Amino acid sequence: MDYDVKKGHYSDIEGDGLRKIAESAFGKAEMKADTVTASYGAIESLEAKVLSKSSVSINTKMRTDVTSEVANETIKRYNTFLEGATGFTSKERRTRLQKKAKEGKL
Repeated sequence: MDYDVKKGHYSDIEGDGLRKIAESAFGKAEMKADTVTASYGAIESLEAKVLSKSSVSINTKMRTDVTSEVANETIKRYNTFLEGATGFTSKERRTRLQKKAKEGKL
């Protein structure tokens, strides 16, 4: 899924910035070419890539065979990662996605 990046936030994710954000959220993250890869808890694999100054692509493959505690912790860490990667809180991301859906841009 592609997410908008907050204006002025690109400097935080360019170069090795996105990997550092993933590492702080998930404990371990690696760079493979220009893509950040990580896994944690219910996230079997996560691939994140900066597309432009205003867009980042994040793809996840999830496990369904985890306890509710692991699922809850994974959601918290994933939201922390998304906020660091985009500069937007979960509420702001939801509002932006709803607006795009209404406009037919999804």
